[in-house]
Amino acid sequence: MLEPRAKGGGENASATDQKAVKGWLADLARGSRLWIRGTVVAGIVAGIATIIQMVLLARIIHLGVIDEVPVADLTPLFLGLILALAVRALGQGYQTRFAARCSEQVRRDARRQLHKHWQATGPVELGQSSAGTLAREWIDHVEALHGYFARFLPQMTLSIIVPVLILALVFWLDWLAGIFLLLSAPLIPLFMALVGMGAEKLNQQHFETISRLSGQFLDKVRGLTTLQLFGQTAGAAELIRKRSDHYRRITMKTLRVAFLSSAVLEFFASVAIAVIAIYIGFGLLGYITYGPSEDLTLFSGLLILLLAPEFFQPLRTLSQHYHDRAAAMGAGTEILERLDTPVNPESKTEMASVEGAEDRIELRSVSKNFRPDQLVLQDLALTIQKGEVIALTGPSGGGKSTLLHMLAGFLAPDTGEIHLFGEAPGSFRFGWLGQKGFLVQGTWADNLRLTTPDASDIAIETALRNVGLGSLLDSRKQGIHSPVSEEGQGLSGGQARRLSLARIFLADYDLILLDEPTAGLDSDSEVFVLEALHKLAVAGKTLIFSTHHQALLALANRVLLVSGGEVRDA
Repeated sequence: MLEPRAKGGGENASATDQKAVKGWLADLARGSRLWIRGTVVAGIVAGIATIIQMVLLARIIHLGVIDEVPVADLTPLFLGLILALAVRALGQGYQTRFAARCSEQVRRDARRQLHKHWQATGPVELGQSSAGTLAREWIDHVEALHGYFARFLPQMTLSIIVPVLILALVFWLDWLAGIFLLLSAPLIPLFMALVGMGAEKLNQQHFETISRLSGQFLDKVRGLTTLQLFGQTAGAAELIRKRSDHYRRITMKTLRVAFLSSAVLEFFASVAIAVIAIYIGFGLLGYITYGPSEDLTLFSGLLILLLAPEFFQPLRTLSQHYHDRAAAMGAGTEILERLDTPVNPESKTEMASVEGAEDRIELRSVSKNFRPDQLVLQDLALTIQKGEVIALTGPSGGGKSTLLHMLAGFLAPDTGEIHLFGEAPGSFRFGWLGQKGFLVQGTWADNLRLTTPDASDIAIETALRNVGLGSLLDSRKQGIHSPVSEEGQGLSGGQARRLSLARIFLADYDLILLDEPTAGLDSDSEVFVLEALHKLAVAGKTLIFSTHHQALLALANRVLLVSGGEVRDA
């Protein structure tokens, strides 16, 4: 877990943030060193092949025009030129390929870090963040790292090595032309850095704005029915319009900076090349007699002119990719802020596995509160034997869901220890059914295979029949391959809940936690759910559920009253 970054304090806080993001990007780069080095080596090979190509081209022109050598005698040079072109193309191809592999590995590592953090945070704490914001972090923010690792990072090395090789050759041909190149080269990195400072800030604003806009838009779409019922659709649309317009302005600012920086850098590169061209032209005409100009030939002069654009090209490419760096810094700030969010910040104890307690669930001196004036659970001591069916009942807000969330590892207690059959919560395999079933876009079989990927069609059909979906299954032509949406389209609320419950039968968990399993169901669906839970109880599973339903209370062999911070037998 990364150390939380310093907050507040203006420029010092900003500098700390930038340093933390750079450190995180460097850590990601260390895991892909091989691909980065491969990209650089391929780029150097392409650069050397380019230099050889220009040397052969200048040589061919000099021999053909000045020495009037027959074309047949120039065949070896032409073959060498074709070979140089082929090597250059191969080098550029492998450079792109290695860069893509590097970026792929880095993005995979970044998503692995996000996934690990989300998993450690748990659904309760993670539910405080907008789904749109989380989606943006997972998709767009991570994708924004591509340009930095695939283009900018390797180009930083190439922008030094390739120009130095060209500069050395130009100094050998004409030291005065080499001085022109040497004096003009620093102007590009200088202006690149100056423009890039503003670009980084704009990119960070860009990512912050689109994250907020994504979350607000998704929330409005999800609550569209409620907005229509209360006549608030016009206000919601106006809010989205204003946020979208703000995002447009930020985007246009970023593009203006990008176009301005490109124009400035192209201007200085063009002026430098023009100065060298003037020097070469007047030197060949004999108007300049200073220094090495008298020794200029068509070969040396043409070669210098051909190499001058190639000298600036790596620097210009780096300047173009500098915006990839700005985008990665902006995205990295958002991702690192997520990774720096403390996991279960209220937790003050370490919950370790305990040997010799494989046959029971134990809670020792467990306390939990969300506000100083609201103690949900206080000094709770509880033992549940394996195979028991426990019903949690009590007033709303009494702590039933909180207790289930702590048993599941979604929340950590403020004090005390919890052990599930000798293991810590979160490390133990268990079945969970919340108040709303979880479905994904796909088929019934796809949804059941979320927890058991290798399940056979027969096992899936058996699980569906165990939860009372047999008659519905028989009525569908596609059977277990019938489609279903995330919202359960094509199924009633009770059928969708039972489809989620079927996963528990298929996965064969020893511990099953259910939060109000019959809430909001019609009487027919309630009967099917009760029968399904009875089958699990007969099979010797440990069932713990919260409920106010009398039939579910009758199913339990032990009823616990959760109220006033206490848990006691009812």
